[in-house]
Amino acid sequence: MWKLYLADCFEWMKEQEPNQFVAIVTDPPYSLEEFNRENLEKMKRGSGGLWRIPPKIGGYERSPLPRFTVFSPEHRKVMYSYFYEWGRLAYKVLVPGGHLVIASTPIFLPTVASAIVDAGFELRGIIVRLVQTLRGGFRPKNAEDEYEDLCTMPRAHYEPWALFRKPLEKGLTVAENLKKWKAGALRRDPDGRPFPDVIPSERTPENERAIAPHPTLKPQSFMRRIVWAVVPLGEGQVLDPFCGAGSTLAAAEALGYDSVGLEVNPEYYEMALRAIPELAKIKVDPWFFERRVKNTGKMLALTRFLLNEV
Repeated sequence: MWKLYLADCFEWMKEQEPNQFVAIVTDPPYSLEEFNRENLEKMKRGSGGLWRIPPKIGGYERSPLPRFTVFSPEHRKVMYSYFYEWGRLAYKVLVPGGHLVIASTPIFLPTVASAIVDAGFELRGIIVRLVQTLRGGFRPKNAEDEYEDLCTMPRAHYEPWALFRKPLEKGLTVAENLKKWKAGALRRDPDGRPFPDVIPSERTPENERAIAPHPTLKPQSFMRRIVWAVVPLGEGQVLDPFCGAGSTLAAAEALGYDSVGLEVNPEYYEMALRAIPELAKIKVDPWFFERRVKNTGKMLALTRFLLNEV
């Protein structure tokens, strides 16, 4: 069962009782500005603003991406304060041993991770989502022809998701914490393999984007893999404080888990209400891409996979 609230996550979490959720899985707005009304309108008009409107490639129009390279050291200070305050609230609503998984970028990961650790969490690792996107690799702006052999930053072939854990209840072992709070460990894959920190993935399929045309929608194949892992005993609620179009809640629903989503933007709130049931119905195999790579037994296959040659 899922519940969705039109609410600011800061205000909502402040009003909640402690120790309610076994996991938080979310993808926040990293510029803290790209989802405000002005910049969303610019994105829709194709005029950019804080959104980079990629060129058409082979006649195919790619999705807009936030411009994460334009921000100053002052913005990073604001970002640290934002995620420190947010981390304290997340710490409160998670049960002891509960995991927090948060999408990030290589540029912002150090700032966000330090803020969340300072808020009380343990950093447990980085989950690398292997996926080729259009982020990075751009020629110098307004000088593309003059410097056609250069790019201002590497072309992204992965997306980092930071993995944190609220400390276990004092004096309890992992096993004891699991018995009391249903949290503290990560669920293994269905074949018994440990949950990995590198996950081959895909760009969000067009059929999912048709259901939920959110600019940063993540694929159900990846989201279900993450949600599966952070609900170790298959019991308890998952929270997504930056719900967007509801991909986390849809993944939880597809797996039979309870979830709660918070979304402050009325347009995306209405989108999520419509999209969550439909996304949850989609049949996907969260472990397909990893098996596809492992079955070859060669690193060359992984390289070709990332270059879209297989």
